[in-house]
Amino acid sequence: MKIVVLDGYTLNPGDISWEGLEALGECVVYDRTSLTDVQETIDRIGDAEIVYTNKTPLPREVFEKCTNIKFVGVLATGYNVVDIATAKEKGIPVANIPTYGTAAVGQFAIALLLEICHHIGHHSKVVHEGAWEANPDWCFWDYPLIELDGKTMGIIGYGRIGQSTGKIAQALGMKVLAYDSYRNPALECETCQYADLDEVLSQSDVIALHCPLFPDTEKIINKNTIAKMKDGVIILNNSRGPLIEEQDLADALNSGKVAAAGLDVVSTEPIKHDNPLLTAKNCLITPHISWAPKESRQRLMDIAVDNLKAYVEGNPQNIVNK
Repeated sequence: MKIVVLDGYTLNPGDISWEGLEALGECVVYDRTSLTDVQETIDRIGDAEIVYTNKTPLPREVFEKCTNIKFVGVLATGYNVVDIATAKEKGIPVANIPTYGTAAVGQFAIALLLEICHHIGHHSKVVHEGAWEANPDWCFWDYPLIELDGKTMGIIGYGRIGQSTGKIAQALGMKVLAYDSYRNPALECETCQYADLDEVLSQSDVIALHCPLFPDTEKIINKNTIAKMKDGVIILNNSRGPLIEEQDLADALNSGKVAAAGLDVVSTEPIKHDNPLLTAKNCLITPHISWAPKESRQRLMDIAVDNLKAYVEGNPQNIVNK
């Protein structure tokens, strides 16, 4: 069985092993494959039966030219890079990795929030530059510091990751208002309640996005929804960049309506130089790394291997195009 990994570097830059896949067949791993040159993708797949991709697109042309493909594994939760309809038409199962990064992504959302509240990186930097030594007082701060205890976090999308973020927020003394199309009454308690979207928008001190990108959630944060928010709200997004209308958020940051934003995702990745959020006030942007602790990447690798084993054994799992 011939296995091709089209873009393995982000998952495994060298600190984990491909041995699980290598044990299942002849395995060729490419660090990167062009996102735009379909012919390169076709040439690299060749006569392989098993194809793994993270962000390299697999359009219809790939399936029509690479007729030996029997199984596609996506090294991520999102699978929009694969033409799953064509794969289904040709009887090719496509498996994703649904739950590998729950703890890591929830932790990162809170890390963004804590950095906004305390600016730890900045204050450490200026101490090393000598600002504390030269200060006439025994302490100083360059930004307002924020205590979270007693404040309300609104979470849009209360699935596994939203719940992970909410659990930590409650441990910090925050109340959680959760908005989700599916409500699980067992999750409600004194410090966590479901609410409709307008209530979440109007009552939250912090709004965290943890919903999937669907037509009804695309640009859910825009000038109209921002207008319903408290003055000085904090917005967090480490879910999907297109959930936010970026110019509207930049305008709200620059006007002070939104006090700060912590973002790990943007609409086009890597970020473009003309993204308005790059020059917006109080906007913290990280390069889509919420998912990337070694522990969660190892978990992703393990599930990717298990997905292939399950397919070989005739019991495919995590199939997105049944």
